[in-house]
Amino acid sequence: MIGQHLEISVLAILILTLSALGIAFTPLSFLLMVILPYAAFVIFIGGFIYRVVKWAKAPVPFRITTTCGQQSSLPWIKSAPLESPSTVWGVIGRMALEVFLFRSLFRNTDVAIVGQRPVYGSAKWLWFFGLLFHWSMLVIVLRHLRFFIEPIAPWIKGLSAIDGFFEIGVPTLYLSDLTVLAGLTFLFLRRMAVPRLRYISLVTDYFALLLLLGIVTTGLLMKHFFPADLLHVKNLALGWVTFAPAAPKGVGTVFYIHLSFVFTLFVWFPFSKLMHMGGIFLSPTRNLANDNRMKRHLNPWNAPVKVHTYEEYEDEFREKMKLAGLPLEKE
Repeated sequence: MIGQHLEISVLAILILTLSALGIAFTPLSFLLMVILPYAAFVIFIGGFIYRVVKWAKAPVPFRITTTCGQQSSLPWIKSAPLESPSTVWGVIGRMALEVFLFRSLFRNTDVAIVGQRPVYGSAKWLWFFGLLFHWSMLVIVLRHLRFFIEPIAPWIKGLSAIDGFFEIGVPTLYLSDLTVLAGLTFLFLRRMAVPRLRYISLVTDYFALLLLLGIVTTGLLMKHFFPADLLHVKNLALGWVTFAPAAPKGVGTVFYIHLSFVFTLFVWFPFSKLMHMGGIFLSPTRNLANDNRMKRHLNPWNAPVKVHTYEEYEDEFREKMKLAGLPLEKE
């Protein structure tokens, strides 16, 4: 079953590749260049909004607190303002560390049973390569904005200059191109090599990594081995933005494969695990302040309960309590 999941994912990537090749040599290229970009974008935006709204509407009547830090209570007890924040600014700080530095993943530890006791060790490789991949992908996406705007914004030129600081090869091999490939390769090999992770991996897990690897690989091939005419690519991207697209000539078959992977990612993204990009902001353990000792949070779903006070209890059983010799508040 485990090998079957990987085989299905590989087969799906091959079907996408062959479909793109078939489109490249037929009049259907108009479909890929003109119609599919808008359809994929609409599905991406609509699916993203749908998932976020659905999560936002899920009721959270109580504060879901984390237990790895001391919450704010008495003045003389030192609290953990980022681990268990009680203020809005503390929540913003915790969320920022999670989004930009993957703080919870950095704190992850490896555990193994030695003899009859657990032994904990460092497990920072996943954090490092995960951070490497995500930041590299962000830089690549921002660099690609140069195809969609004219004139190119100065900050995009500056980012490209910093990314290509080492000026390796012609055309320049950007640092982010290497780091995103390294990060994806590690994540894929880790899923293949770790038995426990391989056991719980599904088709969607393999497909996500293979699809991203396909996008990165075809992008590198198109840049360094099968170059596309960047002027035609720029005109196509500007045509999408101005709602006047036209199928370009002489961009090469690798460009068609690259686009098919990208549009597949757009369509599939909102309905996959990749939606953690938006879901992290709606995680109750991250976006709620731990102020349970400052405010009383009532569950709005609780049905009215008839309360039986102690005074009513004593009135009901006063004679029996007297006979039993129990103390009474009212004689």
